[in-house]
Amino acid sequence: MNKKPATRLRDLGVFGLSGFAAAAVLFSVAQLMSAFFATASAPLVAMGAVFIDLTPPWLKDFAIATFGTNDKLALFISIGVVVSIASVLIGILARRHFALAAPIILLLAVVIGAAVLSRPATGLVDLTPVILGTVASLGTLKWLTKLASRTRAPGQEQSEKPGSSRRNFLLGATLALVGSAVATGVGRSLATVRNVADSARSALGLPVAKVLADPPPAGAQIELSGMPKFVTPNKDFYRIDTALSVPRINPSEWSLRVHGMVEKEFTISFDELLAEDLLETYLTLTCVSNPVGGQLVGNAKWLGYPLRKLLERAVPQAEADMVLSTSEDGFSASTPIEVLMDDRMALLAVGMNGEPLPLEHGFPVRMVVPGLYGYVSATKWVVDLEVTRFEDKMGYWTTRGWSDHGPIKLSSRVDVPRSFASVPAGKVTLGGTAWAQTKGISKVQVQIDDEDWKDAELATEASLDTWRQWRYDWEGGSSGNHTVTVRAVDREGNVQTSDKADPVPNGASGWQRVQFSVE
Repeated sequence: MNKKPATRLRDLGVFGLSGFAAAAVLFSVAQLMSAFFATASAPLVAMGAVFIDLTPPWLKDFAIATFGTNDKLALFISIGVVVSIASVLIGILARRHFALAAPIILLLAVVIGAAVLSRPATGLVDLTPVILGTVASLGTLKWLTKLASRTRAPGQEQSEKPGSSRRNFLLGATLALVGSAVATGVGRSLATVRNVADSARSALGLPVAKVLADPPPAGAQIELSGMPKFVTPNKDFYRIDTALSVPRINPSEWSLRVHGMVEKEFTISFDELLAEDLLETYLTLTCVSNPVGGQLVGNAKWLGYPLRKLLERAVPQAEADMVLSTSEDGFSASTPIEVLMDDRMALLAVGMNGEPLPLEHGFPVRMVVPGLYGYVSATKWVVDLEVTRFEDKMGYWTTRGWSDHGPIKLSSRVDVPRSFASVPAGKVTLGGTAWAQTKGISKVQVQIDDEDWKDAELATEASLDTWRQWRYDWEGGSSGNHTVTVRAVDREGNVQTSDKADPVPNGASGWQRVQFSVE
């Protein structure tokens, strides 16, 4: 006799829960054990990193445009949803064929293990968390499916009372899930405790720069509610990179290798770097994925050693035209060598806004280069500089269809009012920012509705390498819906283009137009 639909649905539910709990055990045990191995030994980190490596430019651009700086969280959630569905199906398969379900878990473990080994900083020993998690998962699935089989209705080889069997199964499933949550929490706590990078950063005292940056002039900040700070606080500085888990680098073990098409290859340690004549500079960084009017831009005071001097020590060969910088996590960027060796303040940075680099912004050492988007210049956790040629080597995103040079485009945005904001009738004060690194901003113009372009009031310029704020007082604030459009002019007389372009392959362009209403 066929089972009733309700009975069949109940069976699918309990066995599906068994598969879900077994998967939770695999990932939580591996997460716990990963605290003692490389960061990328954690399954979600390794799988997510591989996904990012395989992500086409259009999907990356979509993710950043949709989720912004929460793109990594969105990726983790997506992977979790996929794994959850797959684990439920495995549990249902184990209802009749455990001998088929177990190999699928082993296959999943092999895939995770391959992802772990694909990371630059991992080795065979870093498979240990996945192996232990897999063993625990198989044991949990076997145990829970045995308990689940006893919950079947009379006539289904049940040896216990239905109520007692269900309680035993729910107790077992609850123990597995709660144990998984505890293991995950303990693993994260252990990773924090064992994070020598965080402890070293907290204890680090940065040397005083040989050349101090002049403080921003008093007029660099437009005093208007809703305007960004001229100097972006570290906690608010945008973060876009390929690292799903921040590399934990002990500065005492860090070194930078400079090699390739040079006369003198060498390696420099962190202590040796700090002993050099460090400089301070204010510099605005921009992400190539920043849309027109977007927030993926920030300004900070950086402390570091000029990359020009580092390369002069290596003596690049005349044919070299690019420096390929590589991060601890495997990311690489292709930077034109002439940009690193001219008189701009391209730095091997160790400090940000008066303190050591935050872990998520590249501690202990990163690159900052005026005038170039970060994907070709701002390598975090940098450990290798190879002097080479564009025709011989390609950076991480260049192999995925992005431009290999990446000069930052002349840009401006409206910060006040926000899109679709309502403002009181009368004088309406507008404000925003504009940037043209290495050239500087000479003029910002606004257009209200379809009126003529008007010059905005500019804040005092701090340097050619930082953004510049602006404001405009509109006296004709009649009630109703209005728009404001903004464009900038650099010091060479170039006017920001109105031509619209997507971020791929070399940055967005166009004028930002904001709609607002006057009450």
